[in-house]
Amino acid sequence: MEPMKKTALIMAGGRGERFWPKSRQNLPKQFLSLTDDGKTMIQLTVERILPLVDIQDIYIATNRAYKALVREQLPGLPEENILCEPVGRNTAPCVGLGAVHMQKKYGDAVMMVLASDHLIKYTSIFQATLNDACEVAQAGENLVTMGITPDTPETGYGYIKFLPDRARGHALKVECFVEKPDLETAKEYLASEQYLWNSGMFIWKVSTILDNIARYLPDTYAGLERIQAAIGTPDEEAVLEKEFTAFRSESIDYGVMEKAEDIYTLAGSFGWDDVGSWLAVERIKSSNEFNNVLEGNVVTVETQSTIIQGRDKLIAAVGLEDMIIVDTDDALLVCDKSHAADIKKVLELLRISDRTQYL
Repeated sequence: MEPMKKTALIMAGGRGERFWPKSRQNLPKQFLSLTDDGKTMIQLTVERILPLVDIQDIYIATNRAYKALVREQLPGLPEENILCEPVGRNTAPCVGLGAVHMQKKYGDAVMMVLASDHLIKYTSIFQATLNDACEVAQAGENLVTMGITPDTPETGYGYIKFLPDRARGHALKVECFVEKPDLETAKEYLASEQYLWNSGMFIWKVSTILDNIARYLPDTYAGLERIQAAIGTPDEEAVLEKEFTAFRSESIDYGVMEKAEDIYTLAGSFGWDDVGSWLAVERIKSSNEFNNVLEGNVVTVETQSTIIQGRDKLIAAVGLEDMIIVDTDDALLVCDKSHAADIKKVLELLRISDRTQYL
């Protein structure tokens, strides 16, 4: 079978609130460098798929506020490939917007849907798995998702249950998607060896996903058709604004994947990290002999298992354990690691008290 054109939609509209105070409304997580190579997360995302997808065929879905950042960080990307959502409406409308642009340009193609803020340790294994997924997607009306082979009973991810006896080459037939479990359930999933973490990476033909959106989200599909008809016309912006704003906020997982048929998953073992909070820094960056991850002008005394992100100003940490300290020009975060997920509550308080300059 002649390989179809491969395209990619990279979703880059998130605000990365759990990485405050480095991640801000005007510079969210995906545009920051969290690795030692100095490359930003969105640059790394594009770089790792370039052997499979030409830069001309990569689309970035983001919001208008980040268009200039995308252009600056991805100078080789055609400007018309930056799709600016007027408002955030979760992943189903986002995927649909990318799909109608691709359909208009290519007719049909294999479409990868990726997040802009994941890190992958073993790039060549990732590329080989992604290539296998493209073949499965092209071979039929298949919806393919990249699962991650779990190594811990993680409660922060959704899971994919697969049917081991219904494999299609490397691809495993999906029985169902399950929500984030409690710890006991997660331990059962891990022991059964029939579950993968749901990474939120998808591969399908443009025609396949649009057919499924038409079937399961008909109102959204009708709006997407009107958006597609306006692409390249003087009315494009106005139609996009009107139709996209009217969409119901819906995830592609809940809106399509949990209802559709012919769903397959590939088990990925390529060092995936969704970089969900400051705790991920320990997995990304090397720690010293006291298990501290330090950046900037820092001295520590009797301090261990602590993340300190500073710059020029001296930060002296004495007698600390399991802490996160992040210093920026106008804000300082001091947080116990066990409360890393509560950083978003700080932003809620800042909004309530109208201190939006810190967001």
